[in-house]
Amino acid sequence: MAPRSLASLAHALATAADLDGALVALGESLVEADRGAQLALIRYDARRDMLRERFAPNGAQVAHSAIETTFDHLPESVRQKILAGGPFHDIVDRSADYPRLFGFTASLDGGVLAVRGLKVDGALGAVLALYEPRKIFGTRSTERLAPAMALFDLAWARLAERDAREEAVRTLEDVTHRVHGEYVKKLAALEGELRDARTTPHGGVALPEPAAPSAEALTLRAESARAAEEARRAARKAELAERQVASAVAQLEQAHAELHRRGESLRQRTRTLYLLDKALTLDAETTDPRRLVDSLLALVGDDMQAQRCSLMLRAPEPDHLYLAAARGIAPTVVEGMRIRIGEGVAGRVAAARQPLLVQDVREATQHPLLRDQYFTTGSFISFPLVYHDELVGVVNLTNRAQRGTYTEEDVERVRLLGLVISLLASRHGLSERLLETIRVG
Repeated sequence: MAPRSLASLAHALATAADLDGALVALGESLVEADRGAQLALIRYDARRDMLRERFAPNGAQVAHSAIETTFDHLPESVRQKILAGGPFHDIVDRSADYPRLFGFTASLDGGVLAVRGLKVDGALGAVLALYEPRKIFGTRSTERLAPAMALFDLAWARLAERDAREEAVRTLEDVTHRVHGEYVKKLAALEGELRDARTTPHGGVALPEPAAPSAEALTLRAESARAAEEARRAARKAELAERQVASAVAQLEQAHAELHRRGESLRQRTRTLYLLDKALTLDAETTDPRRLVDSLLALVGDDMQAQRCSLMLRAPEPDHLYLAAARGIAPTVVEGMRIRIGEGVAGRVAAARQPLLVQDVREATQHPLLRDQYFTTGSFISFPLVYHDELVGVVNLTNRAQRGTYTEEDVERVRLLGLVISLLASRHGLSERLLETIRVG
């Protein structure tokens, strides 16, 4: 659609206080989709069969004007489609004449006029007209605006039901005032008659019988009851419409969150492919063991945002690993230092050949592997490097930047990069060649 998300549009429509606010939100979506298109909403008067008041969004304002156009000026086929509601329909017969009928004064060379009906309680309530430039390539604005129009339909129904409810309440109040006035008049007349009867001399004259309610009073009572029932129904319909809008907003928010999650997953996969390409390019460009080891550690460390990381390779001594490369650890820890397999974090991971994920060291103080002074700050991953069932080494990642925490998904990313490191280390014999370089240095 446009830069404005459906979730934000749904929120704007749900919180719109009136039709002008809803049209401004829809107009912003149209501007983002097509700056050359024009939009207008025309109210329909069913009793007179006329299109009367026109609402046209223009930035943060809505222009109001009267057009007083009979509905039968439109082609019969178009009138039937408008009365049925649903999507936009193009007006192709003498289409250049109809934009002026809907109040579009700015001419668009070769423009296309599309209309759709907005219904309330099964009856036509308004006509929405969209006038857009004709395109040779690309998607029509009516198609790009379809999701936004589905949301606007809900907002239109909610606002129309609210207006109907307010109109019913006003009618009920008017009828109530009229009935009350009639009762006051009738009561005053009866009180006057009673006073006259009391002042009349006794002569056997009977008091007049109380007058029965007049036909007008009965009619007013019936109108009052009918208006009260209409107000109750309108309130019920407005409540249902508001629930539908709230449900639609919730569903759109969920869809927006799912799209964000999928986009993030795709971005991570693209990043992984980029790193694999870098590793393979590095393999093709150099055979220097020091450069290979440092570059491979930098690839996995940068990808996982590790402030401290190290790569240990299998030492020639039985059951030992040695530090091949490191970043961010204490200066007293030198390259070539040995650890025994089975001791410390890296040694235990090498022995078990299973990755270790600790998300918060402070909450896991009883973990048996947290006595290693080099790999126990913050969240960390220690991952074994295995190639053809042979232990190649261990990669350690800790202190994720910006106080982040490693997750199971991160372990899977390290698994893929670990396979590449194991492959290249075995292929180039990095364990033996690098150790010779360290000795010479």
